[in-house]
Amino acid sequence: MDYKYLSDLLFPDVTDTPESLEEKYPLRTLPEGAVVTRMAPSPTGFVHLGNLVQGLIAERMAHQSNGVLFLRVEDTDAKREVPGAVEVLIETLKHYGISFDEGATIDGDFGEYGPYRQRQRAAIYHVYAKKLVAEGHAYPCFCTEEELSAMRETQEANKENTGYYGKYAIWRDRDIADIEAQIKAGNPWVLRFRSTGSIENQFKFDDLVKGKLTVTENDIDHVLLKSDGIPTYHFAHAVDDHLMRTTHVVRGDEWLPTLPFHIQLFNILGFKLPKYVHIGPLMKMDGTSKRKLSKRKDPELALTYYKAEGFPVEAV
Repeated sequence: MDYKYLSDLLFPDVTDTPESLEEKYPLRTLPEGAVVTRMAPSPTGFVHLGNLVQGLIAERMAHQSNGVLFLRVEDTDAKREVPGAVEVLIETLKHYGISFDEGATIDGDFGEYGPYRQRQRAAIYHVYAKKLVAEGHAYPCFCTEEELSAMRETQEANKENTGYYGKYAIWRDRDIADIEAQIKAGNPWVLRFRSTGSIENQFKFDDLVKGKLTVTENDIDHVLLKSDGIPTYHFAHAVDDHLMRTTHVVRGDEWLPTLPFHIQLFNILGFKLPKYVHIGPLMKMDGTSKRKLSKRKDPELALTYYKAEGFPVEAV
């Protein structure tokens, strides 16, 4: 397979290079040990206690080390986006004393490492997508939703792991002629990562909260770019945190299952892996049992609840 030819076929308009982006977004000039971290919410319009906890941890880590806290809006899922959600988030966090050194603002962007809204960074992601294809680490997949659903049903019936991997990765090694025919026919495609991992292998990882973890390698050929050219969280996270020179990532531990893929992606792209801070969910007692706070069941999860009820900021 001529991967360079394939990369030009998929991304004919991409002329920028990773090298030029490295020059545009240089290493930050900060004191030794300074933490660069971020809040990276999705604009769903619901600002909750978990956002505040994450924001407070990130803010203290950054500002106690003379570092940088920035706001990045992860708006790659247009279906879930709520108009005005970014403004609500910024104003709510400001009310509770969390301010950002750079990033998305109500009036636009502030800082040298933007754009800070992911939908405005598509051209940047395509540069690295083209690089991965040219190096044989990514490929186009033309599977339909019906084909993927049938594949999942087969895997479940056979009691196999679900996902796009191994013999089920039917576009992984397709001939270039098949790919060209699909493109000429105007059929939509997604870009998938070509995983070299195996679920038979494990490795060690240090999390700043969880400590030493033993995790299983990723063998799934995850989607990097959706059919509209917008990246998935996984791909955008790696590219953005590298170019924005993030040193620490604070996020919920629901992301732990995809951590092996994120590590794999950083390594393949040649990026330095940030330190991860995976925090647990907020819990409450429900009778004699404990459960996660729920947006549907618990009005006190929303930060607007405390403001409406007149709770002092210090009390919250």
